[in-house]
Amino acid sequence: AAAGVHAGDVIVKVDGESMDATNADVVAAKCRGEPGTKVDVDILHRSDEDDDGNRNKKKEFAEHITLTRAKINPIPTVASTFVSEGGKKVGLLKVPSFSTNTVTEMVNGLRAVAGDDGKVDAIAIDLRGNVGGYMPAGVDAAKLFLPARAHIIAEIGKPGSPIKTYDADGIGAETNIPVYLLVDKRTASAAEIFAAALQDNRRAVVVGTSNTFGKGRIQNVQPLNGSGVAVTRARYVTPSGRDLHGVGIIPNKEPQKC
Repeated sequence: AAAGVHAGDVIVKVDGESMDATNADVVAAKCRGEPGTKVDVDILHRSDEDDDGNRNKKKEFAEHITLTRAKINPIPTVASTFVSEGGKKVGLLKVPSFSTNTVTEMVNGLRAVAGDDGKVDAIAIDLRGNVGGYMPAGVDAAKLFLPARAHIIAEIGKPGSPIKTYDADGIGAETNIPVYLLVDKRTASAAEIFAAALQDNRRAVVVGTSNTFGKGRIQNVQPLNGSGVAVTRARYVTPSGRDLHGVGIIPNKEPQKC
């Protein structure tokens, strides 16, 4: 946001090269580079409101921005508690991304919301705006809530045979407390792996007003004539056999209050 790029914006060019007919992996690869170097991007800003605050008239405008590359430190998971209208204590974990630190942060957050008495009536995990990140963290986070041998995700190769399957190993500390996952259309990748595993194992209720993003492919970006092309080597399949790519996770219910 400090550089002028906001959630919902679309990168249409990188260093003068059109990003049409590419995907997020290619765009990300083109934007990466050594800290301190520059990259020129053309951004299409999109807003749900016009200048008068009318939500029925969406506003779009383009902008050319020169960015300075820098090392990005993941935003940590934040834990808090609140009391519902029914008087129940609810622990809230806001998980903005999945990194190598996320599982440890979630464990610490679960302890914090339980408090000295070790009691909490429900856990809400906010995955809205979480575009994923480190895939193994999504798998390990699911293990915290699932019993031993519960299926989490499978990688399926092009011939249709499993390349690798991921199952819970019994380390789960919170396998009985009701769990609610808050998602939106930007919830993607590792966040979808985590959410789908809990949803398919009937361990959590997914709450949202729209399907999640639908990122279910494992891709490598290969150079091609000075540009890049994303080559798919495998796809993710959820415990119930769903391929989420291009579809996303369908919420179990819509929120009653925002």
